[in-house]
Amino acid sequence: MLLVEYPTCTTCKRAKKYLLDQGVDFVARDIKLDNPNITELTKWYRHSGLALKKFFNTSGQVYRNENIKDKLTTMTEDEQIALLASNGMLVKRPILVVDDVVLVGFKEDVWHETLVQHGYIK
Repeated sequence: MLLVEYPTCTTCKRAKKYLLDQGVDFVARDIKLDNPNITELTKWYRHSGLALKKFFNTSGQVYRNENIKDKLTTMTEDEQIALLASNGMLVKRPILVVDDVVLVGFKEDVWHETLVQHGYIK
C-alpha cells in the first residue's frame, strides 16, 4: 500500500494517523521530493474512476498563482497528466494506492470501507 503525501499537510497528517491507528502497513512517499510520474499518474487516474480534474490540488498556491483552472480547459488529457507530473504541489493529496484502487483526498469513511473490503482491517 502506498500513501502519497505532503508531510506538512494537515489532511495528509490525519490520513497517516488514521492508517497508523488502524495498524495498516504502508509506504509513505513525500510528493514534493518524489512526485508521481506520468506513468503512475495515468495508471492511478484510470484506476480511481475519478475525473482527471480531481487530481489537481485546486486550493494550492501553484494552481491559483499559475491560473491552472483556465489552462485546463484547452489542454488534452495527456497534457494535464504531464502538468501534474511536472510539479507535486499541483497534485491533490493524500493519494492512497491499494491494489488496483486509488483514493484521492482523505475521507475516513471511504478509506475505511476500502481497507475493510481489501482485508487490510476488520
